[in-house]
Amino acid sequence: MKVVLTIAGSDSSGGAGIQADLKTFEAFGVFGTSAITVLTAQNTTGVSEIYEVSPEFVKEQIKAVFEDFEVSAVKIGMLYSVAIIEAVHESIKDLNVPIVLDPVFISKVGYPLLQNDAVEAMKKLFAHATVITPNQHEAKELFGYMRGDTASLDRLQNSSTPVLVKNEVLERNGAKISVDQLFYKHQKRVFQSEYLETKNLHGTGCSYSSAIAANLALGKSLEESIAISKSFVTQAIKNAPNIGHGAGPINHKEGASHAF
Repeated sequence: MKVVLTIAGSDSSGGAGIQADLKTFEAFGVFGTSAITVLTAQNTTGVSEIYEVSPEFVKEQIKAVFEDFEVSAVKIGMLYSVAIIEAVHESIKDLNVPIVLDPVFISKVGYPLLQNDAVEAMKKLFAHATVITPNQHEAKELFGYMRGDTASLDRLQNSSTPVLVKNEVLERNGAKISVDQLFYKHQKRVFQSEYLETKNLHGTGCSYSSAIAANLALGKSLEESIAISKSFVTQAIKNAPNIGHGAGPINHKEGASHAF
């Protein structure tokens, strides 16, 4: 069985972060391990408190996993601070496995998940990533990317690492679609699915990036991993359990069973 490591924050409501990553790994038949960067007190309506794990302990968690397992891929999520980013960089800089970097900035209900001074620090992880998976806001902060702006598009396409910009909502033939764009070496690959009008989107970004990591661990190409993962997230949203009073979680098990 393939082993995948997630380095991310803990979500006490179980819908995002480490919890969503482990559910995703299991759904794809890989064994999930974890290194927790922050603890959050949150539910579907928002984040009320964040407790930062010491950078030294983050490094010890990662070290413990690699000492005992042959890890086939790594997913990196919420890092929160410069100190944690530095600790993770030291731990992964010499790895030779696929690394999916999900630059988590802001929760879906607007709570900041990355300290302001950590944005630039995160960029030192780019050289070690197989793919970076920002949403529209994160792509603007990290790359200056704005849809329709040629100069910002050139900067994004000149990135040394493939960048998957997620969830641009477009309308075609009277219907809304969700479009993700993979930019790399002046090439662009588009992945699209139907756009779903729903509040049940908690943890979709975490689950998407961890699904990509799981499929890379299983030996699939980057483009194939993205296509499978987008289908997985769409089906997981469709089959959401509709629980909680805010942005509800998705259904990881059903997402994987209907994704192929």
